[in-house]
Amino acid sequence: MILIFCLLVVSHEFGHFIAAKACNVYVTDFSIGMGPKLAAWKGKETQYTIRLLPIGGWCKMVGEEETSDDPRAFNMKPVWQKMLIVFAGPFMNFLMAILLFIVVFMMIGSYSTANQVGEVTENSGAAQAGLQRGDYIVSIDGEIVEEWADIAPAVEKADKTDYVEVQVERNGQLMTLNVTPYYDQEAGGWKLGIMPMEERQNLFAAISLGVRQSVEFTRLLILALVQMFSGQIPFDVAGPVAIVSVVDQAASNGLQTILLLTGYLCINLGIVNLLPFPALDGCQLLLFAIEGVRRKPFDRNKIGMVNFIGLAVLMGLMVLITYRDIIRLLE
Repeated sequence: MILIFCLLVVSHEFGHFIAAKACNVYVTDFSIGMGPKLAAWKGKETQYTIRLLPIGGWCKMVGEEETSDDPRAFNMKPVWQKMLIVFAGPFMNFLMAILLFIVVFMMIGSYSTANQVGEVTENSGAAQAGLQRGDYIVSIDGEIVEEWADIAPAVEKADKTDYVEVQVERNGQLMTLNVTPYYDQEAGGWKLGIMPMEERQNLFAAISLGVRQSVEFTRLLILALVQMFSGQIPFDVAGPVAIVSVVDQAASNGLQTILLLTGYLCINLGIVNLLPFPALDGCQLLLFAIEGVRRKPFDRNKIGMVNFIGLAVLMGLMVLITYRDIIRLLE
């Protein structure tokens, strides 16, 4: 759990850090975690710190929250460089998610689209009917199955009053098995009790799948945020306690689930930071965009005060969310 939080924070703050260095901005402090120091060392000009609580971090730059005449100060840089430095944090979260998904698809594997059975759920209708790993699903109640995606619609369409006739090919021989399906409440559909084959992907296929997975997760998260703010669905935000619980459950399902969850959390962090709320990167980007249009910089001291108030509000919300998480766990 600590490693996951550290990966989320490090990727985000490292994005700010490398962008600041690329723009020749003076970074005074790069810290991972909050609270008391566990370790600290001095680089060429930057102080690097690891702190006790893995719930945040920062990349502190000269001229970020105050006005400075140092030519390497953040406030002295052109608007496009300031926006680049701010955007680099969320961008690195998205990039980290893509890398994690690539690892999953390339080194661990992904489900094949072929109509070949990879796993049969114990005590399911498929297991009782005699379906085996390696069987090819040819048809379901006469509905031809050419790939794995055809199975679910065929099962939904079939007459499920008793059983469905599943024609399979095994070792070159065709046979028909009578399988009793069951209704999966969580998935909201009828299932036979089978899973597809898993296959490893080459680098190029893994990159393509990793990008597509990131885009899909991003789309779903943005859709959920729009629906929450528009009142279409309840406003429900998970805090650290709930995330710890989810990660513990993911750990029991293996490395693939942990990596996918970590990628999802990276995207979540990236999107949340792009919201136009004080103390978040999205608000900074909005202010710099306005600054670019009006061709006049904002008072850094006033921005620092706005960010301080925003941070206080966010910390208060975090306390409330954590309290709600604990109440849920105790129910």
